[in-house]
Amino acid sequence: MTVQQQHATIPTVLVYEDDPGFPPQVNMPVPHPVPQLDTQPFPTAIAEAAPQPDGAGPGTEAFRYWVAADALSRASQTWGPLVPTGTHWHPMVGRALTAHLDAGNDLNAFYDRKGLWFFRSTVAGVTVAACESPEVVAHETGHAILDALRPRLFNAASAETAALHEAFGDISALLTSLQLEPLRIAVLAETQSDLELSSRVSRTAEQLGAAIRQGHPNAVDPDCLRNLSNSFFYHDPVELPPNGPATMLSSEPHSFSRVFSGAFLKVVAGIFRQQDLQDQAGLGLAAEIAGQLLVDAVVAAPVVSAYYAQVAGHMIAADQRRNGGKYGPSLRSAFIRHGILSLEAAASITEPEVARKGAGIAEATPGGADDEGLTAVTIHGAVYGLTQPLTLSAPAQERRFGIAGSDPAGGSVRPADPERVATSYLEDLFRRGRVAVAEEYRSATAFVDDSPSRLKTHEVRRSTTGEGLALVRRCFD
Repeated sequence: MTVQQQHATIPTVLVYEDDPGFPPQVNMPVPHPVPQLDTQPFPTAIAEAAPQPDGAGPGTEAFRYWVAADALSRASQTWGPLVPTGTHWHPMVGRALTAHLDAGNDLNAFYDRKGLWFFRSTVAGVTVAACESPEVVAHETGHAILDALRPRLFNAASAETAALHEAFGDISALLTSLQLEPLRIAVLAETQSDLELSSRVSRTAEQLGAAIRQGHPNAVDPDCLRNLSNSFFYHDPVELPPNGPATMLSSEPHSFSRVFSGAFLKVVAGIFRQQDLQDQAGLGLAAEIAGQLLVDAVVAAPVVSAYYAQVAGHMIAADQRRNGGKYGPSLRSAFIRHGILSLEAAASITEPEVARKGAGIAEATPGGADDEGLTAVTIHGAVYGLTQPLTLSAPAQERRFGIAGSDPAGGSVRPADPERVATSYLEDLFRRGRVAVAEEYRSATAFVDDSPSRLKTHEVRRSTTGEGLALVRRCFD
């Protein structure tokens, strides 16, 4: 049997390689081998029954199933080789992460430690199914990957840690796309090898973004949901408004995530420029190197206010340990350009400093108790229309590097204290209508938004560690 005959016998399914675009079939489906979901260390599953791989096309449930399965498999294959040995899904997820492809009528998707939930809605006569976008699937899978690596981020009361989760999701979509040789070739042609430019892999969720724009024109970017090719500059989120149009930066996690994801795209671009081969293979290697440095950093970086700076610093430290600091200039440049590191901070992470702190970094391992290292902050519930005191998990681990983001006026931002970070985060959640509060916990002056169209990412429930109430995350959407 010839090689061609062997390939011809491999069963295939039609899938989108990246987002379908809007209207449908802006990007055409292509054949891929039938995906394998039981991929270690991150096995996945789909709640719906698997259809026959019969070449079903866009608009069919069979096609949506195989697009989602292919994206789940590729996301697992992207992150699996990069994570420390022994990493597995959060215990609440179980052995396999299960995706639910038709969770209801909405333009959304979320991860909630029970699985991945993808919604759909008809907009301008087009059925927009979140599971039909590999980028959306890879984004939500990214939340689960980061939760496996650093579960204590899940309940941390901090805009910056929540935004890092969203940035990690968009980075997951980027790296999962760059795993495919045809997309690497296409993006190099589209950008003329300048990866910092906007491209089909930097533009996340074009179809979902277009659908959202029909009802909320200013809520998302003009050509996608979010674009990693951006120039948003760091501000302490406690000083930012809770919401705003897509053209401005706010403390809302999806908005603020763009500061870090924008810097990460520049990291990939910078590492690519340092490769000997300026071709699709060199781009694939650059994406892998950047992803590895990010994994190392999120495992090791302490959960503190000014969390972005700690992750950035630990990426530079990881590069010094793994690569002898070869990519340090690209990393420093990217984080300085987005203000994640001040000039002073970037210069302070020297090889001797990393060596001095190396033992603590080397001992860092993924997982651990969800709230380990977080400080419980109890506030007066009456301020928020609650009948009892409310406990928050403030980000207050011990800093490994004394670094911070850049003040737009020059110098370094002084990180806010953990209690201010937590209370600011709580206020923003209430102002955005994101907190569910049971009637029994509401005072006469309660102001909870009960609109069914507002997904509640958090809830107030009775504390399991003492008296009073606690703020607990339900999901990342």
